[in-house]
Amino acid sequence: MQRRTLAVLSIAQITGGVGVAVGTALSSLVVAKLSGSVAISGLAGTSSVLGAALLALPTAGAANRGGRRAGLTLAYACAVLGCLVALLAIATRVWPLLLAGLVLFGGGSAGNLASRYSATDLSAPGHSARHLAWVVWAATIGSVTGPNLAEPAEHLGRRLGLAPDAGPFALSLLAFALALAVVLVALRPDPLLLARATSQSSPALGSPGSPAPGSPATPAPAPTPASARSRGRGGLRAGWRALRESPAATRALVAIAVAHTAMVSVMSMTPVHLDHDGAGYRTIGVVLSVHIAGMFVLSPAVGWLADRIGRTRVLVLGMGVLLAAALLAGGAGPHDIGRVTAGLGLLGVGWSCGLIAGSAMLTEAVPLERRPAVQGLSDLLMNVCGAGGTIVAGLIVSGLSYGTLGTATAVMVTVTAAWLALTTRPARAA
Repeated sequence: MQRRTLAVLSIAQITGGVGVAVGTALSSLVVAKLSGSVAISGLAGTSSVLGAALLALPTAGAANRGGRRAGLTLAYACAVLGCLVALLAIATRVWPLLLAGLVLFGGGSAGNLASRYSATDLSAPGHSARHLAWVVWAATIGSVTGPNLAEPAEHLGRRLGLAPDAGPFALSLLAFALALAVVLVALRPDPLLLARATSQSSPALGSPGSPAPGSPATPAPAPTPASARSRGRGGLRAGWRALRESPAATRALVAIAVAHTAMVSVMSMTPVHLDHDGAGYRTIGVVLSVHIAGMFVLSPAVGWLADRIGRTRVLVLGMGVLLAAALLAGGAGPHDIGRVTAGLGLLGVGWSCGLIAGSAMLTEAVPLERRPAVQGLSDLLMNVCGAGGTIVAGLIVSGLSYGTLGTATAVMVTVTAAWLALTTRPARAA
């Protein structure tokens, strides 16, 4: 059943990855054209990230009540609706309506993020990071291909009589509809419901996704009647309580949020920066494809490494890679496309380390009954920080420079790496 679950989630990730990537690739430029403001263009990334944040808790609540299929269905359905709103906004040239559509569009990211946790529900002990990583890797095909489909989608949109710049969102609409159909039809039996049934019927065997031998995370306690009741209410209060009771879960949540903030902030403003230097759609698409490849291609190796040497070591390694990426891209001179491309590739690798190792640590540090709630809180905080990061990034690039944004990102990840290293040593000693 785990092999079947991973296969279904991977197919949904491929199609969902196309939808997210092709729409995100040009959203900031479309907003800039409609509004006539570079500062407002940063709100495109903010809106989609904010949408993913706002939909994280409803997605987790639906999963708590009805299983992973219910949560993913809600997320992808919102993404489909968001694409329809975006098409209407571009046709009427109303940029606030486009931002509203991008909020719902964030459901695609919320669904793809929730899929990674779905992959761990039935994982054998010591394999949660690599199973999670394989589902993340499946998004490589769609996410790398997506930005390069923006220009062909634009030509197709013109042939279909759509408004200028509407083609990519039409393609995203189709991709999200396919992901929704895959989840509805094929994600059976539901992995979370099956894991709960297995845990309750065979408590002596332990719950799926238990820590690997030697992992600093402690095994999750058995479900309690209180946690079972909290599941029906969404489990948010229990989720906060689980975070307060687990320092490992707190460290994981902070690391995920920082890695995502660094990645989204730099990535969202890179197309605008390159556009000011005279780069065309094709060049921007190639740069973003390299970045997205860095996010996903090496994820199986990152998952294996996290299971092998420990989650915290991979988190610190990821912060170091993000530091190198920020300095490399931020220090690039005018028209230095090669250096920006290399920096964006490293930016994706650092994000992968933070997301995979942090998600595995978070999953292992809390009880099975509380996991969807805690995972939803993690995605909420991650995306809220990312949304705030894009706002600040737009202001920094508009008022100062792209290089200043790189410097600020470098400082943030350096402080986080030092905090992770310092707070983990006392825990290991204890």
